[in-house]
Amino acid sequence: MDFFEAVSRRRSIRSYSNKPVPPEVMERAIDAALLAPNSSNMQTWDIYWIRTPEARTQLALACMNQAAARTAQELVVVTANPSKWPQMRDQNLEHVQGMNRKDMVDYYSKLMPFIYGYQWLAPLKWLIFNIGGLFTPMPREVIWPRDRREVAVKSAALACENFMLAIAAQGFDSCPMEGLDSKRVRDIIGCPRSATVVMAISVGERTERGVWGERFRVARELVVHQI
Repeated sequence: MDFFEAVSRRRSIRSYSNKPVPPEVMERAIDAALLAPNSSNMQTWDIYWIRTPEARTQLALACMNQAAARTAQELVVVTANPSKWPQMRDQNLEHVQGMNRKDMVDYYSKLMPFIYGYQWLAPLKWLIFNIGGLFTPMPREVIWPRDRREVAVKSAALACENFMLAIAAQGFDSCPMEGLDSKRVRDIIGCPRSATVVMAISVGERTERGVWGERFRVARELVVHQI
C-alpha cells in the first residue's frame, strides 16, 4: 500500500469483526515499530504483545471494557522506561566502538551518563544549562527525572505510530487507547514501576460501526504556521 494511502486509511476503530489477524501481520508491524526514530537511539521502550485469551480479557477490562478493546483480535501495550538507559547506552556504545567514530564513543560514554544519570546533580545541571543558554544554545529538557520520562514517552509514541501505520498498510485496523487503568495494565503485563504505560493498541478488521463518522480535522491554518 502507498504510504499516503496507509496514512489516510488509518482510523481509530471502535469495534472489530471476528476475522483473525495473521501473526505475520503483527510481527511485521512490531518490526516497523522498532524502526521508529527515538531520542539518541536509546530505545527506552517495551512492546507487550498480549497473546493469551485470559490476558486479553483482563486487559480489555482494564481498558474500561470499551468495545475497541473488547472486540479486538489482538492487543498490544507500549511502555516507556527511562531507567533502561544504562543498558541501552551500553548496547549503543558497543555498536559504535567498532565504527572508528570517537565522537560517537564520547557521546555515549561521557555525555549520555551526564545527561541521563547523576540525578542528584539535577539542580546543578539546571544551573549550568540555563547559564550557558544565555550565551549559546543548550539542551534544557533532560535535567529532572520528569524530563527523562517525557523524552522516553515521546519516543515510544513514535513507535506506536509506526506500528499503527504498518497495520493499516497490511489492510487491518487499530485503535490507540489511553482510556485505561494504568495500574491494572502494569500488573497484567508485569512491567516495572519505573515504566510508564504510554497506550494500549487494539488490532483487527473494522466493522461498519467501528468508524465513528467522517474524519474531522480543524482548519489547516489554525495549526500550520510558516515563519
